[in-house]
Amino acid sequence: MTQESSLVSAARTRAAELNELFATCDCLVDAETMQAVYARLADQITHVLHDRLPVVLAVMNGGLIPAGALLSRLNFPLEIGYVHATRYRGETQGGALQWLALPQIPLAEREVLIIDDVFDEGVTLKSIAASCRDAGAMRVWVAVATNKVHDHKVSDFLPDFVGIDVPDRFILGEGLDYNGFFRNVQGIYALPQEN
Repeated sequence: MTQESSLVSAARTRAAELNELFATCDCLVDAETMQAVYARLADQITHVLHDRLPVVLAVMNGGLIPAGALLSRLNFPLEIGYVHATRYRGETQGGALQWLALPQIPLAEREVLIIDDVFDEGVTLKSIAASCRDAGAMRVWVAVATNKVHDHKVSDFLPDFVGIDVPDRFILGEGLDYNGFFRNVQGIYALPQEN
């Protein structure tokens, strides 16, 4: 067996395992409902920011999918950029915040909208928002596709625009991943609960 065929075989095995796992997931929010969520969020954002020339920052990698879904619905002048800060680095538990990419668009004297996939504990989003303010942003707004419902969130920080509440489970889809996979799945799914 060649190295290439060995790699292909390993990829097929891993894909089969991941597909098997996904088949056991619970659908919490279907794709159609998420499209309605994005439409409502876009209306709310447009109402507030339509005349403010905001800088819109997608939080990589999870915010990429919600940002794409929202940006195509925001029919007003804006600039698009991204930030990449993470506490997870492929893990399921968050650690220290690591900055992988700062915004390339100057934020001084601008209004900024940060878009991410989930408001979980809020540590990462609160830090990103503070960093934008430190860079001179006049006002920082935060939009999230999902909000995990639990009582261990950071204090003194809430997103301005929230798509939909979800239970405190390991979720995937709409930007949320399982070991780097399934961000592209439409809808919100949860791994099976352990008994």
